[in-house]
Amino acid sequence: MYINEVLTELKVLSNPVHFAQLERFGIENSHALGIRIPDLRFLSKKIGKNHELALELWKTGIHEARILASFIDDSKKVTEQQFDAWVYDFDSWDICDQCCGLLIKTPYAHSKIFSYSAANEEFVKRTAFVLMCALVFYDKKATDESFNQYFELIEREAYDERNFVRKAVNWALRQIGKRNEALRIIAIECAERILLQDSKSARWIANDALRELKSEQVISRLKNK
Repeated sequence: MYINEVLTELKVLSNPVHFAQLERFGIENSHALGIRIPDLRFLSKKIGKNHELALELWKTGIHEARILASFIDDSKKVTEQQFDAWVYDFDSWDICDQCCGLLIKTPYAHSKIFSYSAANEEFVKRTAFVLMCALVFYDKKATDESFNQYFELIEREAYDERNFVRKAVNWALRQIGKRNEALRIIAIECAERILLQDSKSARWIANDALRELKSEQVISRLKNK
């Protein structure tokens, strides 16, 4: 498909009701059409993998076109320059989270977790912790050691009060801790250290993570895994 054809299809999929909900969910909507993610995924399957088209869609600046770009791009063709350029374009949590499904499959993801975790930009920093979550989901062969190195970053950045950063830090701590019993114990220890920090954000992150990681549901699931 050509770029103009895809843009036409996107406009057809635009939903005024969904558009009205974007702002309520904290999603930047100044360049949005209001298209549901399932509809974008259906369109991406229709298009198939197309790296060149993905780059063109990203350049439009249209919110849903950029999410679609991440669905159809070929991770093997993503360059480090593209990786950085896209991440520094992120302006909302949903485009960050959706794009991480593509970015985690590139060879740059692990090193970017370390560099982005110290970034000043809210959504760049969020990317580091969402990539940790994506690693839990996509890399079933990853060793515990590969996750252990992230606890230091989680603990270090737990002070950040910005909503979309602290939620991502919390998410990463919980997801890594739910991977297996050994990591659950280490995640609990990390959360207990975070709880001692003099920060409202840190206390929220720690208490929320401890509540889930110590729950009977999580313990039972990991024992039966």
